[in-house]
Amino acid sequence: MFSVALPTAVADGVPTVVGRPGSGGIALTLAQTGTDPSSMALFAALGLPFLAALLAPLVYRALGERTAWFAALVALVSFGLVASQYGTQGPVTLPWIPTLGISLTLYLDGLSLLISLLASGVGVLIFTYSAGYMHDEPGKARYYATLLAFMGSMLGVALASDLIALFVFWELTSITSFGLVGHYRDSESAQSAARQALIVTVSGGLFMLVGFILLAYASEVAFGAPTFTLIGGPDSMIANAEAMRTALRNTGLFLPVLGLVALGAAAKSAQVPLHFWLPSAMEAPTPVSAFLHSATMVKAGVFLVGRTRPLLTGEEWMVLFASLGLLTMTVTAIRALGATDIKELLAYSTASHLGLITAGFGFTNQLGAETGAFHILNHALFKATLFLVAGIVAHEAGTRALDELGGLRHDLPLVGVITAIAALGMAGVPPFNGFYSKELLYEAAYETAHELGGLAWAFPVVAVVGSVFTFLYSIRFLWLFMGEKPDSLGAVHSPSYALVAPPAVLAGLAMVVGIDPQLAVDTIVQSAFASTVAGEAHSMSVYLPTYLSPAVAMSAVTIAAGIALSPFYDRLADGVRRLSQGPATATWWYDGAVVGLERASAVSLPRLQTGRFRTAAVWLLGSTVLLVLAGYVAAGVSLPAFTGLSVTAPVVVILAVAVLAAAAIGIAPSHIAGVLTLSILGFMVALFFVLSSAPDLALTQLVVETLVLVIFLLVLDKLPAFYGEATRSNVVRDAVLAAGVGLTVCLTVLVATAPSPDTIAGFFVETAPLPEGGGGGNIVNVILVDFRALDTLGEISVVAMAAISVVTLIAMRGRGESS
Repeated sequence: MFSVALPTAVADGVPTVVGRPGSGGIALTLAQTGTDPSSMALFAALGLPFLAALLAPLVYRALGERTAWFAALVALVSFGLVASQYGTQGPVTLPWIPTLGISLTLYLDGLSLLISLLASGVGVLIFTYSAGYMHDEPGKARYYATLLAFMGSMLGVALASDLIALFVFWELTSITSFGLVGHYRDSESAQSAARQALIVTVSGGLFMLVGFILLAYASEVAFGAPTFTLIGGPDSMIANAEAMRTALRNTGLFLPVLGLVALGAAAKSAQVPLHFWLPSAMEAPTPVSAFLHSATMVKAGVFLVGRTRPLLTGEEWMVLFASLGLLTMTVTAIRALGATDIKELLAYSTASHLGLITAGFGFTNQLGAETGAFHILNHALFKATLFLVAGIVAHEAGTRALDELGGLRHDLPLVGVITAIAALGMAGVPPFNGFYSKELLYEAAYETAHELGGLAWAFPVVAVVGSVFTFLYSIRFLWLFMGEKPDSLGAVHSPSYALVAPPAVLAGLAMVVGIDPQLAVDTIVQSAFASTVAGEAHSMSVYLPTYLSPAVAMSAVTIAAGIALSPFYDRLADGVRRLSQGPATATWWYDGAVVGLERASAVSLPRLQTGRFRTAAVWLLGSTVLLVLAGYVAAGVSLPAFTGLSVTAPVVVILAVAVLAAAAIGIAPSHIAGVLTLSILGFMVALFFVLSSAPDLALTQLVVETLVLVIFLLVLDKLPAFYGEATRSNVVRDAVLAAGVGLTVCLTVLVATAPSPDTIAGFFVETAPLPEGGGGGNIVNVILVDFRALDTLGEISVVAMAAISVVTLIAMRGRGESS
């Protein structure tokens, strides 16, 4: 009904549409032209918001509240730069350290273009809205700087070509979100919500990072050399998706990588059971909620799902993401019924629609990819609109409580029209924009169930159930403007143009999509959909249904059930509130985990931090030993073979003396004896360097050892005159720890000095004597003064500054005030 396979042509490996039903010409897609994007335009679009964020405090001093227009202009320029690259596709590279092959690479395709246009385009409207909303709010300079930095971070997520850059920008969105959610620093609830959002999203990002590292390891198995390039170029992971999947399965890493990537995406996009942070984040100013928590940041998770879909798609992918998305869609839609605050309702609604997008990308048929790509656009349009409407209502009516609001159409008629367009789109009522992507979900779920049978029939059933609750809370939000105005509601003022214009623009765009969905498909959605498909993508064709199909029947059931249950909304809401308490909520488990960690810290801290050096050394060295040895075991490190080993008599004598000195340190009767015995060990090491033809190392060792001996002797009078009594358990513990440290150091030296065919020593041996290499016979000296000249200069500078500081302190010692 909604998607048909049309004749396609392939040019340079990119599928292009040659026609669609009902069109008299050719439907062009983004990638059809095949031209490369401009590196200057993309890097300028990415860097401009960060530069503006640095300048925002200075701009605020000059412009005051008009800084909002400065920020809106920056967002508009970024939007224009990105939009100027419409019709191009490919990577662009900015060399950083060319000699080391280090560079920053961005990649533009349909999916990254869609997310970038949303981040910058909605950003223009949000900054404009902020000019009216943030009029009397505190910390505006910090607000605009952080919001600009967030916009740049989100552009980085969308455009990143390699996994490292993607992770860096990913975590930057979490950090800037932390500052924005906790904008009201005097509010304890805002600070708690900011910490909660940071803990969940950053923790998910760290798990995702482990998945990225495993992907790089699998790329070495697949290609012979590791790469972090996810997309862009013939050597990227997605360009060799089949080889990557084979490598992941052969190494047993497919399921771990899939789970780790899913965890990162679920944390960022508020999927069950990690959805609880999003309603709490509504403590942020309303423009932040509209920008971060509806249109942009929470889209990062579903963007990651769409981006990695061609790489990891398969049966496991569908079971995980389709189930997770539909579960989130339904659970959070039910929770939205129990909301008492309009922003809380919209927060749960956001999580529900993110679940719909995740479920769409989860279905492995192309209908699922269509669902995810189209609903990213639709959800951004109607949800950002509704958040801005919520801000207008709270700003002008003075309350956000659902029970205290109603009949607002009399005071806010234009806002009521805007709300109707967005709310009906959110409900999935035809012909509004959300209807079309919901229909695609129904069709994808039904097709999957029809193909697999059995338990797969739960997919369309759950999709319908979740959509029924979506219809209910959408109509409840719309009802704020219907009915009679409560007597308790005071005067509702007319909002300023700065508050009304942004949601009006978004609602207008949503209406255009609803009237002509194919226009949106041909303009941007087709290319975004093609970016999430492995292989050739068919043409999307979306229009109002004219005949009965399973998807149309599912929509009819959804709307009919929603209308039938509407009179019982209050009873359903009360029931949801009663059930959403205690262990039945994810927040309860999060709070319990936080409290448990705090109690564990309170109990363990006195044992870990006793104020004694011995205790600190035990925990530090013990943890280091365990981590290093565990790493060697996990990596399968093997010791080098000892071949051609020969030891001369002088070396045996020196090593024997060193061993005896080491043993004598443990039984030394005093500090002085222990320090002197320790110096014997150090001097033996210096003699060993002499016998090994390394006089420069021997000289360094002698100087350091002498200085350490002198320093120890100078401070001995400040230490206790005796070592103290040690219990047998302490002696055993220290002996085991000392043996572990020695073993770890020994293994590390052996592993680090193992012969390698790629050793750099050969390069130094061959190049150092040459005139262009250094022209010296002492290779170590040539390395220090030629190959590592800057490093040596830095070390000399540090020593010189330390010497100047010491001389200055000595010269000033007699200038202090006398008592």
